Amino acid sequence: MNAPTNNTRRAGGRAARHALRSAPLAQDIRPVRPGMVGGTYRPLSDADVARIHEAALRALEEIGFADAPETGVAYMVAAGAVLGPDNRLRFPRALVEDMLAKSCHDLTLHGRDPRHDMDVTGARVYYGTAGAAVHVVDVEGRTYRESTVQDLFDAARIADQLDNIHFLQRPMVCRDIPDNFEMDLNTLYACCRGTTKHVGTSFTDPDYVKGCIDLLHTIAGGETAWRARPFVSNSNCFVVPPMKFATESCRVMEECIKAGMPVLLLSAGQAGATAPAPIAGAIVQAVAECLAGIVYVNAISPGYPTIFGTWPFVSDLRTGAMSGGSGEQALLTAGCAQMHRFYGIPGGAAAGIADAKLPDMQAGWEQGISNVMAGLAGLNLVYEAAGMHASLLGFCMESLILGDDLLGQAQRCVRGIEVNDDTTSLDVMRATCLGGPGHYLGTDQTLSMMQTEYIYPALGDRTSPKEWVEKGKPDLLRNATARKEKILAEPAAAAFAPDLDAEIRARFPIRLAP
Repeated sequence: MNAPTNNTRRAGGRAARHALRSAPLAQDIRPVRPGMVGGTYRPLSDADVARIHEAALRALEEIGFADAPETGVAYMVAAGAVLGPDNRLRFPRALVEDMLAKSCHDLTLHGRDPRHDMDVTGARVYYGTAGAAVHVVDVEGRTYRESTVQDLFDAARIADQLDNIHFLQRPMVCRDIPDNFEMDLNTLYACCRGTTKHVGTSFTDPDYVKGCIDLLHTIAGGETAWRARPFVSNSNCFVVPPMKFATESCRVMEECIKAGMPVLLLSAGQAGATAPAPIAGAIVQAVAECLAGIVYVNAISPGYPTIFGTWPFVSDLRTGAMSGGSGEQALLTAGCAQMHRFYGIPGGAAAGIADAKLPDMQAGWEQGISNVMAGLAGLNLVYEAAGMHASLLGFCMESLILGDDLLGQAQRCVRGIEVNDDTTSLDVMRATCLGGPGHYLGTDQTLSMMQTEYIYPALGDRTSPKEWVEKGKPDLLRNATARKEKILAEPAAAAFAPDLDAEIRARFPIRLAP
């Protein structure tokens, strides 16, 4: 009996396959998509996790925190914290456990466009930017220059067009705006005018929060609309490691909570400098600091939308310099992700930082290793995932664009391998081997899996050396620059309506050119 042949038809050869790869895919059949579930990588055993948790609780009970503002002391003491004669706040474990039970476990971070909403629960993974770099990398001149509000707007516009960048936390500081209030305000404006994805930002002074919230009310269409769908979160460095509250940032946090803005509780100690040198010790301190933040926030507003932001960094202990692109950084971030999952709290941490000054091979391995490990560990929000160089000092637009390809591959690793009757492929093997052509190039399964099982780089080159020469030896960085220029030559897709923009400019000191 002849073997069935319906699975071995050719469909136009290479041109047909290329057309299939190039066609836009519906969201539900894309090989990768926002919020895929990670968590298969576990650098810590269950016993390790329990030991870190116990050490963090002891640190909170025995060491405590200095420098809380008076308002914060009042909130936390009323909840059960103890202010000692040394003016350090200490946290009984029963209080910490009670606040963990009250804390936000199901969080949606909204985009200005609802299609960019992020369900930040479980081990769902999203990749985005963060900062704040003070320089822009010029890849053509191989130089660094100070970043401007126009650069920030351009980065937001580029991120808005990249499928694998799921949110935009302010990646650069507007160094051309010396007034801090105007800088905070224009940072918000540039980010929100550049993208409809969720935005993260920070504020330099608690007195500036109200004016910035007024701007967000205007963009949203009123306070009620803003509170229903807050599309900006506050990145808040509420602690100064080791184990001290950052007084002004804590007051900013209190103002943001009043305004209904989600808060990222960010602890950014540096292992060997402001955090213990052992990787486990750096995780313990970061967890303890963020647990103190959980107590603080939930003492003000139980269940408030909060991100557990353990962001410990690594030092090169030979020099003391930060080494964000190291394997140790990747392990730190993955270990923190595991602790977030242990607590069942939405979490964020840093990955994708390059110590390399340019988007070169060093940057590739630094960004690739940490982004993949963060995703596999199930980190909810992977900050710094693309564009960041020189250990957070420089941001590169071309690297942001190349990072979109890199993050596509990282997400494919996060997705993992589906094993079922269809994917084990016995019927296709039988048809191909028993009377078929002896290869799988033209089977229906291969053609369908080209779209759903495999992801293809937009700029990465997979041609043969012969084809590469025939195409004029295309250069990756030049192609990234060309795509950058193409995106920036088009009108901003996220731009405000003209009447809304006119209203904003009439009410607020906007420095970005129309």
